[in-house]
Amino acid sequence: QVQLVESGGGLVQAGGSLRLSCAASGRTFNSYAMGWFRQAPGKEREFVAAIAWSGSKTYYADSVKGRFTISRDNAKNTVYLQMNSLKPEDTAVYYCAAKRLAYSLESVNMAGEYAYWGQGTQVTVSS
Repeated sequence: QVQLVESGGGLVQAGGSLRLSCAASGRTFNSYAMGWFRQAPGKEREFVAAIAWSGSKTYYADSVKGRFTISRDNAKNTVYLQMNSLKPEDTAVYYCAAKRLAYSLESVNMAGEYAYWGQGTQVTVSS
């Protein structure tokens, strides 16, 4: 079983920054791609960013490209999401997720490709 625990969410003004963390335990962290998704009230869960198991490749939704940065520290079994220039439309619950298959980068933007999810952390951006 894999446990994912997010932290770092909160309330921030538009233009501000937050860094989310996701601590993983329960399997070989450095064999799996990781992703961040978000869900706003009344909307479907959407892809935000993903990172390969080694950290060598990253992927971003167009809406966050240039503002958000995903990274990972395999020694600490932790993945991060640095969010800069935040906008009110970034308000959502942010979820960290672990890919179902090891060493796979297939469809990293699809929620169905992820087998394990954290409980989520709320990010609220005020205008």
